[in-house]
Amino acid sequence: MPHEDPSGTPVPASGPSVVLAGGGTAGHISPLLAIARAVVEAAPAAKVLAVGTAAGMESRIVPDAGFELAVIDRVPFPRRPSADLLRLPGRFARAVRQSEAILRGAGADVLVGVGGYVCTPMYLAARRLGVPIVVHEANTRAGLANRVGALLTHRVGKAFPDTRLRHARTVGMPMRREVSGLDRAAARASARADLGLDPARTTLVVTGGSLGAASLNRTVAASLEALDRAGVQTLHITGRGKAVTDASGAPLSAPGYHQVEFVDAMEAAYAAADLIVCRSGAGTVCEVAAVGLPAVFVPLPIGNGEQALNARGLVGAGAALLVKDAEFTPEWLAREVLPLLADPARRADMSLRAARLGIRDADRTMAAMVLEAAAALQEGAHA
Repeated sequence: MPHEDPSGTPVPASGPSVVLAGGGTAGHISPLLAIARAVVEAAPAAKVLAVGTAAGMESRIVPDAGFELAVIDRVPFPRRPSADLLRLPGRFARAVRQSEAILRGAGADVLVGVGGYVCTPMYLAARRLGVPIVVHEANTRAGLANRVGALLTHRVGKAFPDTRLRHARTVGMPMRREVSGLDRAAARASARADLGLDPARTTLVVTGGSLGAASLNRTVAASLEALDRAGVQTLHITGRGKAVTDASGAPLSAPGYHQVEFVDAMEAAYAAADLIVCRSGAGTVCEVAAVGLPAVFVPLPIGNGEQALNARGLVGAGAALLVKDAEFTPEWLAREVLPLLADPARRADMSLRAARLGIRDADRTMAAMVLEAAAALQEGAHA
């Protein structure tokens, strides 16, 4: 089926058929949607279909963004011997058959994969059907699915130069135009007004992402008096359901302290901030660089160390600080963050260094790669 753009305007069904696979987390879904929008911008008649699983976040986010979603079974790879391991071959073969049916039904001219469980069967199905494959890898440490996909195509984009992935070239992270096109200086006054902040006061933004970060919340809550004494106002985005409360159970309040569970448009927080304290997921790191925002990264202390790797480029360039989660204490904040907040010249230098590494057109670059692959297939069919 042809997609409808977010305004609800139907488009003709005479363009290339582009199928995009990925999901499970916002880290996969956000670049998928950015690429989809850029494809539609470059080829308004393109048919766009996203593929995910019924259990993933994409089941809500993709339709809300105005794109059709098809689903296949979720087939995780067991990490230890179990009954699931014995069932894996049959379940995986079924997912590949489902993928083939979706690609045939869509008349796919190209498959785009951004990572996640859904991608491996989609890559193998596309290979069987002769559908060109395009891969985008968001993280410094490539996931298994995209390592498989990169073996099947030479059209591979990556967000970070350090990512080791066959055939990959650095294109940056596809992101929303509201972020990639942000002029922080021009938007600062209106952003601070919209967020209820003092327009003239030095502003620290703290966020642990959509799920929040309890360790960041604790340190910030213990540092409010010091921040206020330093003339700093704090916008604290705590995460859904993770409001910081006082002894009575009421939301914590203090002079210069603004607490919210989430912000709908992070570009407003980026514009309002003089400095941000945040996790270092791939999307956040790339967005901070694109908008030229000085940052203190506190990598998630679980997983394979990927978040520290994501931040390495900006930290090495002098655009950001890095501190381990266990070491992000009120004492560390007083020693490292308060002096930085009091030094506008140092922050301006960090901002320039971040912006030099930021890439703002990754969505358009990926869309061009996708449409080139589709055109190559169509030309071959008519040769």
